[in-house]
Amino acid sequence: MKNIARLKKEKYHLWAFPISKLISSFGALVYAFAVSLYILQQTGSATSFALSLICSIVPRALVAPFAGYMADNCSRKAIVLTGQITIIIAISGLLSVSLVVGLSPLAIYITTIITSIASQFLSIALSASITKLFNAENVQRAMSFNQIAISLSSIASPVIAGILYGYISMAVFLTVYIGTTTLAVALNATMDFHLFAAKTEEHLKESIWQSMRMGVIYLKSQPLILPMLWVVFVNNFLFGAFNIGYSYTLIEILQMQTQHFGLTEAAYAIGMLLMSIWLSAPKRAVKFPVLVAKRCMIGMGITMMGVTLPLFFEISYISVVIYYMVLMFAIGLLELLVNIPLQVMLQKAVDDEFKGRIFSLTETMSMALMPLGSVVYGYLYDVFPAQWIFIISSLLLISVIIILIKPSYIHKAHPELSNV
Repeated sequence: MKNIARLKKEKYHLWAFPISKLISSFGALVYAFAVSLYILQQTGSATSFALSLICSIVPRALVAPFAGYMADNCSRKAIVLTGQITIIIAISGLLSVSLVVGLSPLAIYITTIITSIASQFLSIALSASITKLFNAENVQRAMSFNQIAISLSSIASPVIAGILYGYISMAVFLTVYIGTTTLAVALNATMDFHLFAAKTEEHLKESIWQSMRMGVIYLKSQPLILPMLWVVFVNNFLFGAFNIGYSYTLIEILQMQTQHFGLTEAAYAIGMLLMSIWLSAPKRAVKFPVLVAKRCMIGMGITMMGVTLPLFFEISYISVVIYYMVLMFAIGLLELLVNIPLQVMLQKAVDDEFKGRIFSLTETMSMALMPLGSVVYGYLYDVFPAQWIFIISSLLLISVIIILIKPSYIHKAHPELSNV
């Protein structure tokens, strides 16, 4: 009887978890899209746009170790709900400011810092809870469903925001974000974050620094995880060329209309959606995730270089829009084929009592160079031609992946390849 009740609760989680993500992601993406365009149009500077990314990335990197400690030593459900409520309060504050004195980039930057900190705590707590919300056999399905929800919201949000931007006030975008986050809180409050707990949790009386040290020691003992983190570490810096340059190139250089820019963003999400659906089938597990990740990351580097073609050749406006839609669709496919198999491998490889600290450490390392990349590339795009920045960064990215993910490492991760 107890097992039947548990299975019913897990089935509830399989739809409640992705729907919560769908709702919250839609609000967050609509807000992010509108705010990004607002800053670009108010300042016309890639540096100012980069500053908004820095306000999102730096706080997340700084608080990640503390978020990991909290996730391993406190109620993960309480952390998730508190984080989302904090976001509601912060956006409500920004809404009040916009109605009283008017919106400003400074107010957006401050709000972004607060929401990024809250998002980091709830994100790590949710990631660390996956194997307690779902049985091990359903982890990949759950993560794929979750990605489907993110992709659906990513498809709808830029299209809707792109069409409505300029016709409705920023206050409406802020209200939408508040409303969707409130609904997500209501859904998350109904989920059992201890459904598949292996044993009663015992929170050891250790300091936060001792806890972090144990996490680092555990990470060093995992020979397959650490090398991949160094790849992500460098990759995130070089991919800053795309994160900063893509919006700047399309909106400022090519003068693409906001609704058409939204279509290119939606194409990216459609690519992720289709790959999520494909991976959600139980028999579609990627057999050699490290090998596939290497090939797909090289593909992403080549695709990033493709951003430059309309800057070298004169192409009609509609052809430019279609070209970037195809490009973003391909990046969406490749990115997800890297992320989900590696995330599932990590979920299954890390012991539950270390999940919060390991996920926070991995996220800190993966984001560590992103702020520097945002500053460097924000400056470079204001000074040098965008096409050469894309080309040089793409070649460096491909070279780093080939050098760091050596055949010896791939065979160590997948010994069975020796027999193939």
